[in-house]
Amino acid sequence: MQPNTNTQFGDKEMLTDALASQKFVTSNYNSWVNECANPTLRDQMMSLLKEEHEIESDVFCEMQKRGWYQVTPADQNKVEQVKQKYLQQQ
Repeated sequence: MQPNTNTQFGDKEMLTDALASQKFVTSNYNSWVNECANPTLRDQMMSLLKEEHEIESDVFCEMQKRGWYQVTPADQNKVEQVKQKYLQQQ
């Protein structure tokens, strides 16, 4: 069976893929930063992690702007409940 080489990806599919990739990359960088024993290497990894999060944010914002990533605002009562829960644990 021959693979379909005529598949076209639109902007939405490309941005969705880019966002998923950035989530994967930032997750890995975060793990690597946590395991750095060398302060210089850790600082460099933190810098890379910050850059990757900025890219992720840019992609996310672009998708939101185009209506392709909808976020439901949190119920304010639930936010306050969670806040109180964690304040009590301190």
